[in-house]
Amino acid sequence: MTSGEDRARQALESSGIEHTITRHGPVKSLEEAAAARGVAPDRIVKTMVVRRGEDDYLFVLVPGDRQISWPKLRALLGVSRLSMPDAATAKDVTGYERGTITPFGAERAWPVVADAAVTGTISIGAGAHGVAATVEADDALRVLDATVADVTEPSASSQ
Repeated sequence: MTSGEDRARQALESSGIEHTITRHGPVKSLEEAAAARGVAPDRIVKTMVVRRGEDDYLFVLVPGDRQISWPKLRALLGVSRLSMPDAATAKDVTGYERGTITPFGAERAWPVVADAAVTGTISIGAGAHGVAATVEADDALRVLDATVADVTEPSASSQ
């Protein structure tokens, strides 16, 4: 069985998009992660797994300094209820443990929704703790066939 990092790296390589893999030690905050990756905090993109229904999930790409706006996401998807799966379910449906989840190399190609603020050069998790890929957002969103929409709001910690 290949590691999460290997799966993510192979998916990035086969996508043909230009990327740089960075590795760093444990970090305790968004600011530490951004410094370790050499990017601004709003350039870090978190991959969130959201449950729409029974065996129906999606990835939501969220800038590091923002959080999902549940009313906006529900409106975009035309549903009245969404939830976050527990850690075990998230691992089952993506192949990655929390903190390492990425749409690149996931067990299933769930739909991807990217917040409209995911632009420019971004750093996205790459399948293992302390491993990230720096890519151009436009390239990543294209190969992921992402729906781009305003689905976030500022994080409570960044207000």
